[in-house]
Formats: sequence, structure tokens, C-alpha cells
Amino acid sequence: MRLPSWLTQHLAALRALLVFTVLLGLAYPLALVAVGQLPGLSGRSNGSLLTVGGKTVGSALIGQNFTDADGNPVPRYFQSRPSAAGDGYDPTATAASNLGPESVVDTLSSDPETASESLLTTVCARSKAVGERDGVDGRRPYCADGVGAVLAVFRTNGLTGPITRVVSVNQTAPATPFVTSWQGVPVELAKPDEDYVAEGALIVPVRGDAPAKPAVPADAVTASGSGLDPHISPAYAQIQVARVARERGADPAAIRRLVEQHTSGRALGFMGEPGVNVLELNLALDERFPAR
Repeated sequence: MRLPSWLTQHLAALRALLVFTVLLGLAYPLALVAVGQLPGLSGRSNGSLLTVGGKTVGSALIGQNFTDADGNPVPRYFQSRPSAAGDGYDPTATAASNLGPESVVDTLSSDPETASESLLTTVCARSKAVGERDGVDGRRPYCADGVGAVLAVFRTNGLTGPITRVVSVNQTAPATPFVTSWQGVPVELAKPDEDYVAEGALIVPVRGDAPAKPAVPADAVTASGSGLDPHISPAYAQIQVARVARERGADPAAIRRLVEQHTSGRALGFMGEPGVNVLELNLALDERFPAR
């Protein structure tokens, strides 16, 4: 008995579905899993997990915060770069802040829920904290005492005419304005819930006298795009050497050699920048230079 053509076509489609399900849904994934378990590949395919004493302490591919219960950096460890992923290095919330170079004015509000820092102030605050922690110059251009050095300048005719009023938009009482006057006009402190841009002010960032090349590297004050980057730059690692050596009672030269041992070069010799894996470095520190 000859089957109808429509039924023949459906049976052929069903056979193709079964064949490709077995090949691509079962055989191919299982083959890749098997290849991933070969010597030299198993560690990476399993997530590049790091273990100490049989206990998994993290992954070489995901950074960690080395802070205490209150969120303060633990001095005996090298510190990672900031993270915008959740509460920090949360793989389920990988993300960037999406703030750009035009984010220079803080949102000052009497309601903590609506208040927020600009990217500039965040960078300034981080740079100041790193400078104080590691004993280097934490100053950066357009920063003043840990906040963005930005003025709202009012003129009689909008963008032209004599200056009538100047406000330090990222500073509130009881702070002292980072400059007392601007072109002969006294500088006021900002008041919460006031939008000086909407009132017609011209926003003017003030560079200040910070060095052109800050001592605190950029990766120490900015998060990576994913928020999970486990590496810091060799420059950021080097400014932390003296602190770590002091806290562990170790020779700074020995700590510096350990940093070099955990510094990876550019991919294929030309892509990207050298990096220091912070978790691997701190595990090596605990093994060779236990904290006092």
C-alpha cells in the first residue's frame, strides 16, 4: 500500500529530526565534554577552578574582593580593580556602570534613594583612597579632595556676559569649596535637590594642579566592562608591594618577584596588555609569606 505523499513527507521530516537530535543534541555535546576532559584542557573546561587543601577558593577567570566583613580592604592582600557587577564580581550580575566621560555632576538629594555619584567623583574618591592606602600621590586632574572639581557658572546672558554666580556642584556643607573664587566671583557650596544645569548654568570642570600622569593607574579606579576581570595592571600591583610586604613582614624585593611570576604577557605577543591575576597572586602570598 502506497502512503499518501503528505504522510511520506512528514515521516521523512520526522526521521531527519530524530537523526539530527541524536547527532547534534547528544553525540556532539558529549564529544565536546569528552574532549574537554583531556589532560591540559580539563581545568579550563571545568571553569579554571583554584583549590587550596582540597577546597575550591575561586576561579582564575573571575576576580574577587579582598575585604573584611565591613567592606574595607584587607591590607595584607593585593587589591583587585573595582567591580560594577552586583555587590562586586557577581557572575550573575555581570555588567558595567554605563557611565561615560560626560558624567561629572553628582546628583545631590535629601533622599538617599535618588542621590548618586558621577563617574568623575567615583574615580576621584577611589584614587584618593588608593593613594592613602598605598602611600602614593592620589591626586588626579579634575579632582579635589575626593570629589569632582566642577563648577556651575552663571552668566548674565546665558553663555556670555559677566559672571554673576558660581557653585561647586559636587560639594555641600560643611565642606570648603575647592576654590574660594572664580574670576573674581565667590564660589558657593551646592545645595541638595537643586539642578543648576536646568537653571541655566554652564558646567566647568577645573583641572587643578594634579600631575599629568597620575600615580594611581586607571584600572585602580575604574571597573572592567564585565565587572569580573581577575587581573590588574603591573603598575597597580607595584604600588601595592610596599604595603603587602610591610603587613606580612616580608622583603619587598621578594614580593616584587612574586608579582612578576604571576604577570601574564600580551595574548599572542601583541593583543591586550600584561596583567596580574590577583587571586593567584594572593594564594601564592599566603603559601610563601603567611600573615603574621
